[in-house]
Amino acid sequence: MAEDRSLPADLPVPVDDGAAAHLTGMRLPDVSLAATDGGRVSLARLAGRTVAYAYPRTGEPGQPNLVPGWDAIPGARGCTPQSCGFRDHHADLRRRGVAQVHGLSTQATAYQREAATRLRLPFTLLSDASRAFAMAARLPTFEAAGVVLLRRLTLVIDDGVVTKVFHPVFPPDRSAEAVLDWLDRAAA
Repeated sequence: MAEDRSLPADLPVPVDDGAAAHLTGMRLPDVSLAATDGGRVSLARLAGRTVAYAYPRTGEPGQPNLVPGWDAIPGARGCTPQSCGFRDHHADLRRRGVAQVHGLSTQATAYQREAATRLRLPFTLLSDASRAFAMAARLPTFEAAGVVLLRRLTLVIDDGVVTKVFHPVFPPDRSAEAVLDWLDRAAA
């Protein structure tokens, strides 16, 4: 089954409200997160350069959106296209010195595992279902249908310290390309 990578042309553009500004230069909290490969990952303990992208939630094939009007929430739509972008550019990121890539959401590991398999992701998705990491790092969130979800952002992390924050991320399907552009400029 092919994933739906299309995005409506009229998606609202998220605005930078400064909610992620505190992350640049931050040593990440040492919180162990369940990974789709069955292991556990602490972004604070990873050696080398890591790219971690946070997203609200990937959709379930054949299921309606979490809430009516999902597409009207700035930054909500686009999790599958974002993940597929990181999948498609994974080798490019590795060639530029990125040791590991991880996706991060508050979805349960079991669902993330299904999405990682269906989307053929060459990296793990990390579950912060308890929001322990999100609260410790003060990641920006929003609420939809009574569920607290992560707002979309991408972190470049060097040995546990955030070097670069991309927030807001728009359009989400170009997130990996924005990271690659930044890596190229930083290396020049």
